[in-house]
Amino acid sequence: MTSETQILSLNELDYISYIDDTGNLPEELQGKIGIYAIFDQDKTLQLVNYSRDIYLSLKQHLVRQPKSCYWVKAQTIDKPNRTQLETIREAWITENRVIPPGNSSDEAAWNQPIDAKLSMTDEEQVGYEKSDELMQIKLLKQVSRRVEAQILEALKSRGVQTEIRFNPKLKENGLLDLK
Repeated sequence: MTSETQILSLNELDYISYIDDTGNLPEELQGKIGIYAIFDQDKTLQLVNYSRDIYLSLKQHLVRQPKSCYWVKAQTIDKPNRTQLETIREAWITENRVIPPGNSSDEAAWNQPIDAKLSMTDEEQVGYEKSDELMQIKLLKQVSRRVEAQILEALKSRGVQTEIRFNPKLKENGLLDLK
């Protein structure tokens, strides 16, 4: 992690454990603006992105893709501008020689709220289609809570201690995103 404005290559940056020994995300990135790269357990690049708060972005990505977030590299920038951040992102992706899934085919899964509706059983699907609006909202909340419990269990099995709170209002629409 660095705060210089020069473009450092991914190879120049150290790997940071996504979840430290205490079960927390890298707190040194809290409130930091910059660019980051996420790697899976085998240190295969999964996503390169930039953020106004790298820590919060890492938290979102962990919830959305818990099986792909094991290592991170980051370059913080004191006086960033979008052009500079996009230039660094492109340089890191080019350096990797392969476009990471989070920057191509899996971009929505990394960056959009989780669509719990995709986890509906056939029975729930039929019930949803036959229900009035109030019952649909109730069913979507129920499905969202089930998906939320699965995510929290997956994070617990990884030893995550960082507080994870989902936005309750989005559950009515069958969506999960952090508050």
